[in-house]
Amino acid sequence: MASAPRAGHYVERVEGYKAFIPSPLPPIPEIVMDQEMWNLLSQADRALGRLDGATDALPNPDLFVFMYVRREAVLSSQIEGTQASLIDVLEFESRALEPNNPQEVAEVVNYIAAINYGLERLKNLPVSLRLIREIHGELMRGVRGAERNPGEFRRSQNWIGAGVCSLTEATYVPPPPHEMLLSLDNLEKFLHSPQPMPTLIKVGLAHAQFETIHPFLDGNGRTGRLLITFLLCEQNILQRPLLYISYYFKKYRTEYYDRLQAIRDSGNWEDWLKFFLRGVYEVAQEAAATARKIVNLKEEHRQLVLSTMGRRSGNAIALLESLYFKPIFTVEHAEAVTGLSYPNANTLIKDLADIGLLREITGQKRNRAFSYAPYLDVFQDP
Repeated sequence: MASAPRAGHYVERVEGYKAFIPSPLPPIPEIVMDQEMWNLLSQADRALGRLDGATDALPNPDLFVFMYVRREAVLSSQIEGTQASLIDVLEFESRALEPNNPQEVAEVVNYIAAINYGLERLKNLPVSLRLIREIHGELMRGVRGAERNPGEFRRSQNWIGAGVCSLTEATYVPPPPHEMLLSLDNLEKFLHSPQPMPTLIKVGLAHAQFETIHPFLDGNGRTGRLLITFLLCEQNILQRPLLYISYYFKKYRTEYYDRLQAIRDSGNWEDWLKFFLRGVYEVAQEAAATARKIVNLKEEHRQLVLSTMGRRSGNAIALLESLYFKPIFTVEHAEAVTGLSYPNANTLIKDLADIGLLREITGQKRNRAFSYAPYLDVFQDP
């Protein structure tokens, strides 16, 4: 388990394990910006610009943010082993159905709350250790791991390994508490440093360093992925919080962890950064394509309703508009949106189901719930 001073060094502990102490950022020697790195950086920057343009074209960009936040929350939680799906979360939020896995859904709902909380705090507070602690507190409140000091940096040694391995069997041991605090201070100084550096390079370095420090007893992976979002918003790389990279990290999960470990073992920051930049490009491309699909879907469905539903098309379009923020709903929701009686709202839903826009999801005769299925399909993993 060799280590390079460029990334940090391992220290032998009297208990018989080796803990890693990261070197401050930026790395020395500095990052090698070869032609491949510059090409990947340029490609990622252009993709982010196209994503901003695609979301500007949406009639209501907030509806896109609403769904993307939930998709990211699900995927980031799934990396940590949570099995809740996007549909599970939307069903829970609609209050139409009780989830079969309430604890796991609660973890995802907390992630959504942490994103929204962090974005609000960023209006008055820079990305800092204080903000990171606050975000972690939101993330872990009342869910699995809530007994492990939410919102507080650890005061004991943690480790990473398969299953219930012991400290001496761990694949990686982060810095002990005292060194951890020094490393966090160095990370915060790096985040606030005026030293010129391409923003995506800085964000990639910061995420990897945070995961190496592993400052909490639980929830480090999710907090570190939130850090990416908050840094991009703080630096005005994106107008809206739409670059959610958990899809890419989940898709290449083994490589994600291997690249992080290679930094510690051999000081290989460059391959990690290239992996990260490819992810930014891939995810930005996918998000821009999704935005374009929504524009097309919305117009296609409007035309379908106008051509098939006659005088009822006004109520039908009003209901569909409401479903961009509530794609799983009940007849009572349709009543509230349209002002129709229960029987007439029920008939409207049936007519929209007959033309393929809505789907009943409970299989019951009573207490039914429906989904705006074609819209939800846009957000399923490609």
